[in-house]
Amino acid sequence: MREFVYSAQPARVIFGSGSFGRLQDEVQRLGMTRVLVLSTPGKMRFAEHAAALLGALCADIFAGAVMHTPVAVTDEAMRIVALKNVDGIVSIGGGSTIGLGKAIALRSDLPQIVVPTTYAGSEVTPIIGETKDGLKTTQTTLKVLPEVVIYDVDLTLGLPAALSVTSGFNAIAHAVEALYAKDGNPIIDIMAAEGARAIANSLPQIVGDPSNREARSDAQYGGWLCGTCLGSVGMSLHHKLCHTLAGTFNLPHAETHTIVLPHALQYNAPAVPGAVTALARVFGKPDPARALYDLAGVLGAPRALRDLGMPENGIDRATDLALSNAYWNPRPLEREAVRACIAAAWAGDLPQGR
Repeated sequence: MREFVYSAQPARVIFGSGSFGRLQDEVQRLGMTRVLVLSTPGKMRFAEHAAALLGALCADIFAGAVMHTPVAVTDEAMRIVALKNVDGIVSIGGGSTIGLGKAIALRSDLPQIVVPTTYAGSEVTPIIGETKDGLKTTQTTLKVLPEVVIYDVDLTLGLPAALSVTSGFNAIAHAVEALYAKDGNPIIDIMAAEGARAIANSLPQIVGDPSNREARSDAQYGGWLCGTCLGSVGMSLHHKLCHTLAGTFNLPHAETHTIVLPHALQYNAPAVPGAVTALARVFGKPDPARALYDLAGVLGAPRALRDLGMPENGIDRATDLALSNAYWNPRPLEREAVRACIAAAWAGDLPQGR
């Protein structure tokens, strides 16, 4: 057995159909009396449902969350926090809303309850990314880790199949990089493999029948496990590239992860044979990078950054930004090889070893 350190992240997880109905009990358990409910405009109906469940405990709704957690939007929400004397946050939605809740917690240390409606896993991580002046920066602090997460499959049944797929790939990316993390350990390895398996198996079923409750529940379960991996060990090239690309060119977060993942995995594959073997078992294919690329194609997911609106002349800028700050990666970061990785993702080419 290899030597390792495992630090569990504190969180209360409530999982099951109908668990959204326990929201008021959880708010009261945390001692909240003036709650701000957060959502995007598209999830306003869930925010209104939460407000109805909370009754007098709801101080207000802020439905202005957007991608990449712009500091200007957080400032707007913080004005409501101060004006309404808010003492707790309920975030309902995907990464945009969860990110806003974390940004508020970072500034105020208010407790958070999160009700995820996607599979990305941010709800169980102490990681926050914020965007200002076209640059996205991330940090890790327990101040932003939500106190309670409520997983109710009923709230995911309306998630379009296309968004389900990219959200699922986003989660799988956490598992992939956890398997070769510098600070990895056997517990996280188990979570990563099981999480990736659950999502990879459920996504084709969801595409075939978006109302498949069992498949939706499996994807939620997988998202939780993969998110726990993200919050427990360090990430590498893939996550650095995605934060750089999405923040710099305002690309959609989950779609960017979906496109970049096969290429980043292929870049690192020669240096991580153990992770490649584990992922080959998960996907049932000897080349996991190609398996992910093919799965994205079968499920109709985007496979080229240019299709998201990234300009070709942004490849060099993205390469420079991805190499601008030192971070650990299992394979040395070589400029031309990293540029080739980004260029292949931009064009939608097959992932190629270099």
